Amino acid sequence: MLCFLSFSAVVNALAHPSQEVLEAPSFSNSIGDASRETAFGVTESAPQGSTHDPILNTLQDLIAALQVMQDKYFVLWQGTWPTSIDWTAAVLGTHVSAALSSLTSGPLDIPDTDELQGLSFFRLENTVNRFFSQISAFYFGENAFSLRNQAYDDMLWVVLGWLENIKFQNLHSDLHYVSSNDSSREAWYGTQFQSSAAHRARIFYELASAGWDKTLCNGGMIWSPYLMPYKNAITNELYISASIEMYLYFPGDSIGAPFLVDSQGTQSARKNPHDPLHLKAAIDGYEWLKNSNMTGIGGLYADGFHISGWQSTSNPGSGQCDDLNTMVYTYNQGVVLSGLRGLWLATNSQVYLRDGHDLVHKVLQATGWPHTSSQQWKGLGRGGVLEDACDSRGVCSQDGQTFKGIFFHHLSGFCRPLQPQEKEFLADTNRSHATVDDWAEDYEQHMKRCRSYGPWIKHNAQAALMTRDSDGKFGGWWGRPYHQLDANKIVDSSIIPDGAVDYRNADYESKSSTTGPTPQDYNDRGRGRTVETQSGGIAVLKALYQWQSYDAR
Repeated sequence: MLCFLSFSAVVNALAHPSQEVLEAPSFSNSIGDASRETAFGVTESAPQGSTHDPILNTLQDLIAALQVMQDKYFVLWQGTWPTSIDWTAAVLGTHVSAALSSLTSGPLDIPDTDELQGLSFFRLENTVNRFFSQISAFYFGENAFSLRNQAYDDMLWVVLGWLENIKFQNLHSDLHYVSSNDSSREAWYGTQFQSSAAHRARIFYELASAGWDKTLCNGGMIWSPYLMPYKNAITNELYISASIEMYLYFPGDSIGAPFLVDSQGTQSARKNPHDPLHLKAAIDGYEWLKNSNMTGIGGLYADGFHISGWQSTSNPGSGQCDDLNTMVYTYNQGVVLSGLRGLWLATNSQVYLRDGHDLVHKVLQATGWPHTSSQQWKGLGRGGVLEDACDSRGVCSQDGQTFKGIFFHHLSGFCRPLQPQEKEFLADTNRSHATVDDWAEDYEQHMKRCRSYGPWIKHNAQAALMTRDSDGKFGGWWGRPYHQLDANKIVDSSIIPDGAVDYRNADYESKSSTTGPTPQDYNDRGRGRTVETQSGGIAVLKALYQWQSYDAR
């Protein structure tokens, strides 16, 4: 039996300078099975030298993926990933913070064996601090001024990113130092950054909230204040998730807002945590989205509604959301999941969890799961592997390359075990909405259903790992055993819904050439491997690590 070291024991051991630090892990597909079936039924043997503990293999892969993204793409003196764009950078920061939460809350017990001695002394605490420091630098490298003048969804990515950072700060301190609510002892040093993160989250939430509009469609968020009104899924899902996370996790903001003034010309009022207006906004937002008929084939969320005949605010045409763009993207099925979990925490209503699981089930069906050997396009993938329609054609834009990672991040959020801060919220008699027995049973049933997604997540993680090149960089089109495929049967075989417009990738597709010989590595087509495709690998590995950790707690 393996002898396990606790997280604190690992940290203490790291102080001994005589120990060797592990070299960067080799980039093999090392999830840990002796053999496995690929997305197209091709059986591959586990790489030589991999361990037999799947959690540890995934931990190695996750840390390696983070290292590659931060070493290859992040520039510390700029405080950002220079090849990203404003909104994808906000997502990248979110993924790093979330991965750190998984590292600190998972079974950070490393077997003290010769095979993994290097990983035991990988300086896990130092690694956590290193990545957190880089995300702290991103606070100054983020192009906040530009984002203030962009679309409402761009602003809301910023809100979710800094709230995710705050959640990690509290979690790491609660688990390994002292409770973030205990002022009598010293918390983790990283919590000193909380006021800055909270301030930015609050400012951008207030800016984005101006997008809620009742003059058209009886409610819903407008995508952009600068274009014709378009009420789309992503902006409304972001508003729901950001609103409920502001209610649950926003710690308050003691910093004045020099750039925001009210109608009397005074600075925007400072805000307190657990504002009921945030809860109301989330409830109203989800009620509108659920009743908007913004679903298409298979019950998946389509992209959004135009208003037919609209010309101006004085000539709004029908005034109703009656012109649906039926295009389906992976991220439109993901972001709302975090909001639904938060709404359950805040209201104790099982409806939100049930709606979330129904949506996840539809996504799995749209990937063809559990028929892992099928090459037939099912709407969001094939062979059980998640895809966007642009993947097989190699024409994904920078936006499109980010989508799958966003889905897996929010699926993980939906199925995340209760954290100490959340348990404290549920136990708070001043806000209590139910007894422990009332919510505990619902929570256990919820987690039981979440555990059932494990095989599908593992299948997708294996598919993503296939795309790593010799530098450890992930590609965007997962699960392609290139030497086994007849390219004529698979490339350009995805089908978008009738009448749909793939506007997220259309401009890039028009500039891309699909002629000429197909490259041996399909992930070299189009934009190739990028920081956005790397973040997708991190998100799916984080999801796998979370699922594997359930039974190890």
